[in-house]
Amino acid sequence: MTTPPIAHPPETLEGWYALHQIFRFKNAKPGASRLARMAKTTSVSAGWSCFARLIGSSSDLLAIHFRDSLDGIGAAQEIFSKTELGKVVQPVYSFLSVTEAGLYHITAELARAAEARGGKVGDAEYARTLAGRATAERESQHVRRRLYPDLPENMPYVCFYPMSKRRDAGQNWYTLSLDERSRLMQAHGLTGRRYSGKVQQVITGAIGLDAWEWGVTLFAQDPLDFKKLVTDMRFDEVSAKYAEFGDFYVGRIIPR
Repeated sequence: MTTPPIAHPPETLEGWYALHQIFRFKNAKPGASRLARMAKTTSVSAGWSCFARLIGSSSDLLAIHFRDSLDGIGAAQEIFSKTELGKVVQPVYSFLSVTEAGLYHITAELARAAEARGGKVGDAEYARTLAGRATAERESQHVRRRLYPDLPENMPYVCFYPMSKRRDAGQNWYTLSLDERSRLMQAHGLTGRRYSGKVQQVITGAIGLDAWEWGVTLFAQDPLDFKKLVTDMRFDEVSAKYAEFGDFYVGRIIPR
């Protein structure tokens, strides 16, 4: 049996759009009580916003917005700029993305099935089967939590960083077979599951939206769990060989 086309991307499911913004105060930093008052957010029909005071960073504030559309993100961005808090900060960095669940295993399985029956990826039977499997995945509670995440309670610390997969000669993620990428991502996911209950992870896809390809947002009660989780994941083969990381931003969420 021959290998399915190596350039075939995995199918993905998308949910809320996300915007991460990094700010620096224009003048003196406000006190804790004033900052908490300024960071109060209003409820929205779908999604949420939160703010975190950055610690150990040259910047001061992380804003995270989740909305059900790109226009909703644009509205959240504009509304914030007109608030009391928005008027005393200046932007340093922003990252636009959308929550994502990669269907590596399903895509690889359907590609093998198409080849076995003499068909091809994307034909009518492939598309019909994929639509059914994707619908079932989207309706599962596990996937819904990934696509429409809640702001966790009792996890006041947050860590955000962007990342991409390498495209170097001899280390090009995008030239690996679909089966190999599926195997590597499945093993990577098992590492993350060991931190269930300690760290809540939100993965957002940014290909076509930002220079980096994914964003990772972690919430935890103990910030040391960020260090432990990221260390463990870097020893996974997929990260050791193919991951590139941007800057890390860590802070404490300002109570709403």
